[in-house]
Amino acid sequence: MPAERYTLITGACGGLGGAFCELLASRGEPLYLTGRSESRLQTLCERLRERYPALPVKYGVCDLTDGQSRRAFFARADEEGARFSRLIYAAGADIQKAFEKYDDEKLVFQTRVNFEGAVSFFRATLARADLNGNTELLAIGSMSADCPMPYFALYSASKKALEQFCIGLRTELKGRAKVTCVLPGSIPTREDIKANIRAHGFWTRVSAIPPERVARASLKAVKRNKRTKVIGFWNHIIKFFTDLAPMPVKLRFVAKRWKKTEKDAF
Repeated sequence: MPAERYTLITGACGGLGGAFCELLASRGEPLYLTGRSESRLQTLCERLRERYPALPVKYGVCDLTDGQSRRAFFARADEEGARFSRLIYAAGADIQKAFEKYDDEKLVFQTRVNFEGAVSFFRATLARADLNGNTELLAIGSMSADCPMPYFALYSASKKALEQFCIGLRTELKGRAKVTCVLPGSIPTREDIKANIRAHGFWTRVSAIPPERVARASLKAVKRNKRTKVIGFWNHIIKFFTDLAPMPVKLRFVAKRWKKTEKDAF
């Protein structure tokens, strides 16, 4: 009997990661989940097994910012004989504040979670996948990558790096694996994120997409091997006008709104 092929989901305990877990579990697809908290991962897996008793589901703790932790995670997966048919890199750190207010720890944390960890997981997943054209590599990018963003500059830059990495890798893996970077707007998950969305005004509110909808659209996009995918009607409209606007206008618009609020990672 062939071994199970798992979907590997990072940030599984978060709002978006959880939406992917629920959607794929309802389809009976084997899951391999990771996050920073052993207790939250265990609770999540127990809940999924209660709802879907036949579902193959495993988990492993991993600090995405730490190379040793990433290596230990995949070493454990190798001991279990795990193979992967899909990677969903849903983890992210959306720190929002003036760059001068960063300390070195948070600077490194956000950069590593948003980009270094993703690149590392892509490479490790490829080494444990059957590259027959059906393997799917999905990264959750952001509409924030479409334009440099004052007061959100590091997040925007790290998401742009992730998007360009995926686009380049997609050509390298043509015919062997599908690679997609989806570009959602704001995703209302935790209460602090919802409050932040409200504070940014009309355009941020209309661009917000529920995590369940983002998960469905993302899986459809990578199945079709889309290079990138903007999710949501209003986000297509925003991107169209953003692409037309002169850079100084875009920067002033973003700075005026984003300087009013701050959000830190936890």
